[in-house]
Amino acid sequence: MNIFEKIVNREIPATIVYEDQDTLAFMDIGPIIKGHVLVIPKTCYDPITETPDEVLCKLIRVAKQVASAQMNVLGADGVNIIQNNGKTAGQEVPHLHFHVIPRFENDGHHWNWNAKCYDNPEEMEQLAEKIRKGLSE
Repeated sequence: MNIFEKIVNREIPATIVYEDQDTLAFMDIGPIIKGHVLVIPKTCYDPITETPDEVLCKLIRVAKQVASAQMNVLGADGVNIIQNNGKTAGQEVPHLHFHVIPRFENDGHHWNWNAKCYDNPEEMEQLAEKIRKGLSE
Protein backbone atom coordinates (compact mmCIF):
# COMPACT_ATOMS: atom_id res chain seq x y z
CA MET A 1 0.00 0.00 0.00
CA ASN A 2 1.48 3.35 -1.01
CA ILE A 3 1.38 6.57 1.01
CA PHE A 4 -1.54 7.99 -0.99
CA GLU A 5 -3.65 4.91 -0.30
CA LYS A 6 -2.86 5.36 3.40
CA ILE A 7 -4.03 8.98 3.17
CA VAL A 8 -7.25 7.90 1.41
CA ASN A 9 -7.83 5.28 4.14
CA ARG A 10 -7.07 7.88 6.86
CA GLU A 11 -4.21 5.77 8.15
CA ILE A 12 -1.94 8.80 8.03
CA PRO A 13 -3.00 12.45 8.28
CA ALA A 14 -3.25 14.90 5.41
CA THR A 15 -4.51 18.44 5.06
CA ILE A 16 -7.42 17.88 2.71
CA VAL A 17 -8.70 20.74 0.55
CA TYR A 18 -11.28 18.81 -1.50
CA GLU A 19 -12.93 15.42 -1.44
CA ASP A 20 -15.71 13.68 -3.32
CA GLN A 21 -16.63 10.04 -3.86
CA ASP A 22 -13.75 9.38 -6.26
CA THR A 23 -11.19 12.15 -5.78
CA LEU A 24 -9.04 13.59 -3.02
CA ALA A 25 -7.01 16.80 -3.08
CA PHE A 26 -4.59 17.60 -0.27
CA MET A 27 -1.63 19.82 0.53
CA ASP A 28 1.77 18.51 -0.52
CA ILE A 29 3.96 18.26 2.60
CA GLY A 30 7.01 19.13 0.49
CA PRO A 31 5.67 22.04 -1.56
CA ILE A 32 7.58 23.49 -4.48
CA ILE A 33 5.66 26.70 -3.72
CA LYS A 34 3.47 27.11 -0.62
CA GLY A 35 -0.09 26.21 -1.56
CA HIS A 36 1.04 23.18 -3.68
CA VAL A 37 -1.83 20.66 -3.83
CA LEU A 38 -1.90 17.02 -4.97
CA VAL A 39 -5.02 15.70 -6.73
CA ILE A 40 -5.44 11.92 -6.70
CA PRO A 41 -8.06 9.31 -7.49
CA LYS A 42 -9.13 7.44 -4.36
CA THR A 43 -8.56 4.18 -6.26
CA CYS A 44 -4.92 3.57 -7.12
CA TYR A 45 -4.18 3.75 -10.83
CA ASP A 46 -0.70 3.74 -12.33
CA PRO A 47 0.41 4.60 -14.95
CA ILE A 48 -1.75 7.25 -16.64
CA THR A 49 -1.92 5.08 -19.78
CA GLU A 50 -3.81 2.41 -17.80
CA THR A 51 -6.20 4.86 -16.12
CA PRO A 52 -9.84 4.96 -17.27
CA ASP A 53 -10.76 8.10 -19.19
CA GLU A 54 -13.62 8.93 -16.82
CA VAL A 55 -11.18 8.97 -13.89
CA LEU A 56 -8.83 11.30 -15.77
CA CYS A 57 -11.74 13.63 -16.57
CA LYS A 58 -12.68 13.84 -12.89
CA LEU A 59 -9.09 14.48 -11.84
CA ILE A 60 -8.50 17.29 -14.32
CA ARG A 61 -11.80 18.94 -13.35
CA VAL A 62 -10.70 18.95 -9.72
CA ALA A 63 -7.23 20.21 -10.70
CA LYS A 64 -8.95 23.05 -12.58
CA GLN A 65 -11.04 23.92 -9.51
CA VAL A 66 -7.98 23.91 -7.27
CA ALA A 67 -6.06 26.08 -9.75
CA SER A 68 -8.93 28.55 -9.85
CA ALA A 69 -9.01 28.72 -6.06
CA GLN A 70 -5.24 29.22 -5.89
CA MET A 71 -5.51 32.15 -8.29
CA ASN A 72 -8.65 33.68 -6.73
CA VAL A 73 -7.96 33.15 -3.04
CA LEU A 74 -4.18 32.96 -2.82
CA GLY A 75 -3.64 35.60 -5.50
CA ALA A 76 -1.46 33.32 -7.63
CA ASP A 77 -0.35 34.89 -10.89
CA GLY A 78 -0.33 31.49 -12.62
CA VAL A 79 -0.47 27.76 -11.94
CA ASN A 80 1.61 24.76 -13.00
CA ILE A 81 -0.32 21.49 -13.35
CA ILE A 82 2.12 18.61 -13.61
CA GLN A 83 1.71 14.85 -13.90
CA ASN A 84 4.79 12.60 -13.94
CA ASN A 85 4.81 8.94 -15.05
CA GLY A 86 7.55 6.54 -14.03
CA LYS A 87 10.71 7.05 -12.02
CA THR A 88 12.58 8.35 -15.06
CA ALA A 89 10.00 11.15 -15.32
CA GLY A 90 10.31 12.01 -11.62
CA GLN A 91 7.34 10.06 -10.24
CA GLU A 92 7.98 9.07 -6.63
CA VAL A 93 4.63 7.59 -5.56
CA PRO A 94 3.22 4.83 -7.81
CA HIS A 95 -0.32 6.26 -7.70
CA LEU A 96 -1.60 8.61 -10.40
CA HIS A 97 -1.52 12.21 -9.18
CA PHE A 98 -1.51 15.75 -10.45
CA HIS A 99 0.54 18.51 -8.83
CA VAL A 100 -1.30 21.83 -8.82
CA ILE A 101 1.29 24.46 -7.97
CA PRO A 102 0.43 28.13 -7.52
CA ARG A 103 2.95 30.50 -9.06
CA PHE A 104 3.68 34.04 -8.01
CA GLU A 105 5.69 36.78 -9.65
CA ASN A 106 9.19 36.55 -8.16
CA ASP A 107 8.46 33.31 -6.25
CA GLY A 108 12.05 32.25 -6.86
CA HIS A 109 11.24 28.92 -8.49
CA HIS A 110 12.63 28.19 -11.94
CA TRP A 111 12.12 25.11 -14.04
CA ASN A 112 15.41 23.96 -15.50
CA TRP A 113 14.04 23.47 -18.99
CA ASN A 114 16.95 22.63 -21.22
CA ALA A 115 15.30 22.56 -24.65
CA LYS A 116 16.92 20.36 -27.26
CA CYS A 117 16.53 20.39 -31.04
CA TYR A 118 16.12 17.83 -33.77
CA ASP A 119 19.05 17.14 -36.07
CA ASN A 120 16.84 18.09 -39.01
CA PRO A 121 13.15 18.37 -39.99
CA GLU A 122 13.17 14.81 -41.31
CA GLU A 123 14.06 13.43 -37.88
CA MET A 124 11.12 15.28 -36.33
CA GLU A 125 8.78 14.00 -39.07
CA GLN A 126 9.97 10.40 -38.59
CA LEU A 127 9.23 10.53 -34.87
CA ALA A 128 5.87 12.20 -35.53
CA GLU A 129 4.97 9.42 -37.95
CA LYS A 130 5.79 6.75 -35.33
CA ILE A 131 3.59 8.55 -32.80
CA ARG A 132 0.75 8.89 -35.33
CA LYS A 133 0.92 5.14 -36.00
CA GLY A 134 0.90 4.48 -32.24
CA LEU A 135 -2.21 6.61 -31.83
CA SER A 136 -4.11 4.46 -34.34
CA GLU A 137 -3.24 1.15 -32.68
